[in-house]
Amino acid sequence: MINTICVIGAGTMGSGIAQTAAQNGFYTLLFDINAEVLEKAKVAIEKSLQFLVEKQKISAQEKENIFAGIRFVTDTNDCLADIIIEAIVEKVDAKVAIFNQLAEVNHSEVIFATNTSSLSVSKIQSKVQQPQRVVGMHFFNPAQVMKLVEVVKGDQTLDSVAQTVYELCLQLKKTPVMCKDAPGFIVNRVARHYYLEAMKLVENGIATIENVDETMEASGFKMGPFKLMDIIGNDINLTVTQSLYEACDKAERFKPSQLQIDKVAKGELGKKTQKGFYEYNG
Repeated sequence: MINTICVIGAGTMGSGIAQTAAQNGFYTLLFDINAEVLEKAKVAIEKSLQFLVEKQKISAQEKENIFAGIRFVTDTNDCLADIIIEAIVEKVDAKVAIFNQLAEVNHSEVIFATNTSSLSVSKIQSKVQQPQRVVGMHFFNPAQVMKLVEVVKGDQTLDSVAQTVYELCLQLKKTPVMCKDAPGFIVNRVARHYYLEAMKLVENGIATIENVDETMEASGFKMGPFKLMDIIGNDINLTVTQSLYEACDKAERFKPSQLQIDKVAKGELGKKTQKGFYEYNG
């Protein structure tokens, strides 16, 4: 039975997950070691909830209740919950370290869920205390809006743990999909070519960025690949590609695009830097 959810990492993804949990009645802890990042998360969540009030999705009182249900913490000793969901940097060692640190203050049956989009759940859990309680819980950005969550079973994940997380997703009003641990899971494995083939078209002079996006949107996709990469962040999108490329023995079909490599090198990461494949104001 899950009553309390602790989210580790107060960036865009972590704050979105925390908002989702609180909106659905869970007592929520949002942890970040950086107080400034935590303060930005408070502002972002308040702004997001206010938007829902203005759209008449929730009342002003509901907004206050939801916000009051989130506790913002900077001490790992406060991170006591029924499930820990980490949304930190995409590095195995960092994820393992925070899980093992939290294992010291939580009981052995607390579920550890990693929001990784590109790393092996099996590799992470192999270095964590009680690896059988580690599972993948891959949200999509923005987490408070996007419905899909990939529930990923590592080699040692107990079926009961995966099922509990699946049911939690339903309580969060998400659409969970269960899958086994594999490079890219389902979505990133399939979607990789949406991005890579689009960039090949541009690199080879066959079409422009605008041509590609307009064509894909006209054919039914909600967003063209270049606009989507700008929202995700070219750095994050490239990291996933590089991870998948390495995990699949450098298969040519997953080879990172030089076009995106150059964008990242120049700091043109997308909307968050005001410039990516497109330019943005404000």
